Amino acid sequence: MAASTVPGVLESSIVSPGTAAMMLALTQTIYDENLAKKLVAKKGLKAVVTEVGGKTSFDDFNERINRAVIGACLNSGIIEKKSNDIHAVIHATEEAKRGLLVSVSTSASLALKIAVSRNEHWIAVALFGKSALHYMTNHERAGLGIMHI
Repeated sequence: MAASTVPGVLESSIVSPGTAAMMLALTQTIYDENLAKKLVAKKGLKAVVTEVGGKTSFDDFNERINRAVIGACLNSGIIEKKSNDIHAVIHATEEAKRGLLVSVSTSASLALKIAVSRNEHWIAVALFGKSALHYMTNHERAGLGIMHI
């Protein structure tokens, strides 16, 4: 496939906030992330990307993910500091974490890329990264949560 057709293929894959968020979370380079952000914006969606890492054994890890998502959404203007916006983001984040953490050991290390995308009525949180009990056993994990605003 010629490189010039790649954006067309990627652009046609963005059909919802969920597909937009997952595509952004899956990017591996800043170049790809910026290209994906442009394609997402072209579809009329807002989006933001952030990262978080740590050990699941620490009590604050799950809360750290919530803070990272809420902070990124507020700082980028994806949501306003209103209860219904915060509520939707928290629920989408919790749903994404359930998909990601379903079988993670309580002492695993995680490094996650987090992407959030929204349109007028829906917000999606995508988590993608690696988990491991030992640095030589890294494997990939993903989670997606979607909530009505």
